Amino acid sequence: MGALSSLTPTASWFRLDDESAVGTVRRFAVELANAVDLGERKAADIAIIVTELATNLVKHAEDGTLLVRLVRHDDNVGVEIVSIDSAPGMADLDAMREDGRSTTGTLGIGLGAVSRLAHRSEGFSVPGRGSILTAQLWREAQPPPPWADGLTRPLTGETVSGDCYAVRTAGGRRQVMVCDGLGHGPLAAAAAQTAFGIFHTAPDEPPMMLVERLHRGMSHTRGAALTVAEIDPDAGVVRTCGMGNVAATVITGDERRSTVSMPGIAGHGRGVIKEFEYPFGAESLLVMHSDGVSDKWSLNHSPGLSTRSPLLIAAAVLRDAGVRRDDACVLAARIRP
Repeated sequence: MGALSSLTPTASWFRLDDESAVGTVRRFAVELANAVDLGERKAADIAIIVTELATNLVKHAEDGTLLVRLVRHDDNVGVEIVSIDSAPGMADLDAMREDGRSTTGTLGIGLGAVSRLAHRSEGFSVPGRGSILTAQLWREAQPPPPWADGLTRPLTGETVSGDCYAVRTAGGRRQVMVCDGLGHGPLAAAAAQTAFGIFHTAPDEPPMMLVERLHRGMSHTRGAALTVAEIDPDAGVVRTCGMGNVAATVITGDERRSTVSMPGIAGHGRGVIKEFEYPFGAESLLVMHSDGVSDKWSLNHSPGLSTRSPLLIAAAVLRDAGVRRDDACVLAARIRP
């Protein structure tokens, strides 16, 4: 079973408002790489990647933020950097990866260096809306691209998030969860951590049984809103089961369909637990998010984004619809990586 953890306590977001922040995020990334024994060479590569992406945000971007976090796949571990900004964006991102290309008269080697040094890097940019750039370096060989991925961001001023996402493949079942611990801060994070642990250690069972298990197992916490979804490629459906206001949306072509979540709080009361089923084909996309993300988001402003990686999609939704007055979490999933 492989999964990316969204509850690594060392994950940190950095605002890139001035050049002094570049050194701060570089030191943090190197410390993170050393903590998981990526090796001296890869730690040095991480330093270069972070410096290039952070400097790019300081020089060119508006509302630039950088996420540095650990990622895991089975026993393999890596460091991932996600760069997000709101403007000005780039008309030809591939061209900007070529050495010597620059919009400001500088040497222009930054994005090319990121592509060469990272095990996996990708980006998406729309002029006027901003850019999203990602890079990963793994301790061992890079794992296959994930079919589901997500991001969490704590409320401004908090160091931990009460939201989490989780991904698992159990008994052939492709299952995801988004959980929103009530409130924010350490107690909300503890509720989310409990849900995360139950989800990953539960036996092979469908979404409704998983939610029932989560409901029982979270009774000692302050509770949470959560949704579990299961993508079944053979049946061509996605099955969802939710309690509370975690949103799940199925997008197929131009059609966007919101799934049903029953009222209630996982861990408290006697809420109705019910499973629903929706068509889900090879080109379909599932987007789930906590109420720290407005439901007014749309992928229509970013042509081609819906065919890109789940991480890029989650980052774009978080950038465009995430609110700063609450913890926020977005997950995207599809049948194929």
